[in-house]
Amino acid sequence: MVELQPIGQVRNGITERGDVVWEELVSEVVIEAQYAAALEGIDEFSHLWVLFWLHQRDREPILKVHPEGRPELPEVGVLATRSPRRPTPLAMTAVRLLERRGNVLVVRGLDALDGTPVLDIKPYLVRGDSIAEATIPDWLQRLWQLHDAERR
Repeated sequence: MVELQPIGQVRNGITERGDVVWEELVSEVVIEAQYAAALEGIDEFSHLWVLFWLHQRDREPILKVHPEGRPELPEVGVLATRSPRRPTPLAMTAVRLLERRGNVLVVRGLDALDGTPVLDIKPYLVRGDSIAEATIPDWLQRLWQLHDAERR
């Protein structure tokens, strides 16, 4: 059995998913006081990975999904997507670090609800986290085109 201990939680006032523009949302990641010393030097990074637990997942996990529930996209295995309806409700997002205030990290782009348990923070490393030869499936390219069209 795996046991995970949160190191903090998200504060942003967002209590349900709905029509939130996550890329623009500013959130606070409040780290427990006992872990504050572990943040030393983190403000030298522009971006971070936030690993968190989808504690308010209201539906059972499934094995196959249409990405974002869009029937015009092919059904694929849930592990080939970023769907929250996963077997293990573990999530991660790369965020922009705007500011550190003691044990509070102010970030932009965190797609987590208020009160979400934070399991870990890692610096985003340009050299290690960006893979130039990475490829994506055609359906994901189509999904991004749909997003771009919806923003216009």
